[in-house]
Amino acid sequence: MQTTPVAARPIANDAVRRWLIAATIGLLAVSNVMSNRVLPAPWYVPWNVTIAVAIVALALGPGRRRPVELGLARHDARSGLRWGLALAGAVVVVYALALALPFTRGLFHDRRVGHVAASTMLFATLVRIPIGTVLLEELAFRAVLPGLLAPRLGRWRAAAAASILFGLWHVLPAWHLNTVNPVASASLAGAAGQGIVISLGVVGTALAGLFFCWLRFRSRTMLAPALVHLATNSLGYFVAWWVLRR
Repeated sequence: MQTTPVAARPIANDAVRRWLIAATIGLLAVSNVMSNRVLPAPWYVPWNVTIAVAIVALALGPGRRRPVELGLARHDARSGLRWGLALAGAVVVVYALALALPFTRGLFHDRRVGHVAASTMLFATLVRIPIGTVLLEELAFRAVLPGLLAPRLGRWRAAAAASILFGLWHVLPAWHLNTVNPVASASLAGAAGQGIVISLGVVGTALAGLFFCWLRFRSRTMLAPALVHLATNSLGYFVAWWVLRR
């Protein structure tokens, strides 16, 4: 197993690197507002795929990053599959235990999915989440941003910066989370409860981002965190739908 990090290819100059970082963060900020507040639901997947392609194209342009420096090298896919599938299996076990315990089962009562049709659930778990959410987030926060920031900040400070941005990325999605779950709405009502839920969401996703970055570096590919991310989100959506339909 290869354990020695591949030497980073220097970007042409600091001005180009700063421009690339600013452009990537700017595109992600615009995408976050557009997908959460502006665009109709059918545009979510094509919009996010377009942004994902754009930021990867920026990072891989002439004189910039190589695929291996972004965790996109094909020869590391086997390592990513081993790590990703093993940890995705652990996610399944955690969800099964949470469903079996009465005091955690209520956490799956998400009013947003309780009355959706089976076709909507399948689209969400098989298309919207994998292609519209996981693909963009993994390329942005585990591939492109760490790859652009690492030459200047070092691997782990770059991972920390990307993970903080990943946490902030979830401010808008968490805006009304205190109203969609009976457990949260009973104890975290009002503006104060909303602030607590948003803060917990930002901190929690930032910490998850750090773990995903560690997994990306350990496996040498973003495929591993992408599989765990996919299992967490898609299975979580399905379980919430299943619990509220019973």
